[in-house]
Amino acid sequence: MSEPSTLQAAAPRRPLFAVRDLVRRYGELTVLDGVGFEIWPGECFVILGRSGSGKSVLLRQLDGLEQPDAGSILFDGGEIVGLSEHGLLPLRRRVAMLFQGGALFDSMTVAENVGYPLAQHRELSKAEIAEKVAEKLALVHLPGIEEKMPSALSGGMKKRVALARSLALDPEAVLFDEPTTGLDPMTSATIARLIQKVHGLGMTCVVVTHDMPLARRVADRIAFLDGGRFRFVGSWAEAERSSDAGLKAFLAGEEEETP
Repeated sequence: MSEPSTLQAAAPRRPLFAVRDLVRRYGELTVLDGVGFEIWPGECFVILGRSGSGKSVLLRQLDGLEQPDAGSILFDGGEIVGLSEHGLLPLRRRVAMLFQGGALFDSMTVAENVGYPLAQHRELSKAEIAEKVAEKLALVHLPGIEEKMPSALSGGMKKRVALARSLALDPEAVLFDEPTTGLDPMTSATIARLIQKVHGLGMTCVVVTHDMPLARRVADRIAFLDGGRFRFVGSWAEAERSSDAGLKAFLAGEEEETP
């Protein structure tokens, strides 16, 4: 009887997110019309598109903040469409969202804001939470501001505090909704560098933006959302070789034709 082989076939790689035939409507308006794509563990996936194209709507589906009208969203192989708020808790512990405006609690200090997810989802002492808060604030280059109120922070600092809060639970993925909107070019470059830093820690990043310098700096792959569907998904090199006129016009920043 022959000895069994010691060689084992490698387990197939599984996408972190697998989206199929996603539809989202608001009344008579169809914003997402059969969108399908995959996001792989550890990549930075950037969703591009014009204002109002549905980029942020799509991002909210990935975190379960909105439910689609049809379609499937698998996270790490498990369906999240149709889950209750309680059923979504495991997803929320593994996936963080950085909202466009930061969404800090105005009545809480920086420390209380950053420590909020830890107080909600971890059984830690006050000292342990304070240590984690200091660690995450240092990660976004804002050490020692624990006692400040959000009202005392600049727009860029608020974004960085919000990023620190989103990293508090050490998520596997971070969803960034227009992270540089309203920021000056130098602050935008700082945010881009922090996204690269987060990505370098091994986290999967999904970035919704129409900030082309940001997209070019952080993306492993880009997806161009137009007319409720992705017209293109691929690398920058593939995008630059694409013959799609709409994609080429968007990347070049061409003006819209006016009647």
